[in-house]
Amino acid sequence: MSQLIACQTHSGIVLAADGQATDFEPSGEMIQLKVERLVQLSPHTAIAAGGAADGVHMCQALRSFIAAEKLDDVQEVYKAAIPFLGSEFDQFMRKRCEALPVDPVHHVFFVLGGHTDRDATQPFRLYLIWTKKKLPLLDGDEITRAFTVPRVMRMEHKLNRLSQEGAGLDQVLSQIKRDMEEIARGQEEVGPPFSYGLITREGFRPA
Repeated sequence: MSQLIACQTHSGIVLAADGQATDFEPSGEMIQLKVERLVQLSPHTAIAAGGAADGVHMCQALRSFIAAEKLDDVQEVYKAAIPFLGSEFDQFMRKRCEALPVDPVHHVFFVLGGHTDRDATQPFRLYLIWTKKKLPLLDGDEITRAFTVPRVMRMEHKLNRLSQEGAGLDQVLSQIKRDMEEIARGQEEVGPPFSYGLITREGFRPA
């Protein structure tokens, strides 16, 4: 299991992810891993990988592709990410099926955020990308203000309110850190290392 939290405000985006993941040995034995789920893709975009630990490797491969294509605008990155991650997920599932039966634990999901110069009224964008059981293997949709995966509605309502009230990124970040630590205290599957990042007009930076 994993926990992703995202919120956008008038001044930027906050992304957060926990650092625990479950994987399997070729023998089928379950193991626990520590992973860095938050990956910077370009100067103004970043992505958080949830679900299977291999989602992090998919994001790292996407980062290399985005760099090679010289993409930075989040709308362009999102359009490129859907087919690229779909292909990576297909390869991942084919490899997994050779050794283990397909299980929901193999599925992945992503939250992609970034800045665009194409829309002065909405310069920050958040997208959810998730796996499906039929082709195309991945689909995506835009996130309005705040989102959590798995869903924690009380947290989303709180973050939505902060965003609508014009809260600063530091205030939103502090709230997200408190919420992440609260989730970790109540769920063994969620835990450190926690990753936090901010995206502003100046670009992405760890927080």
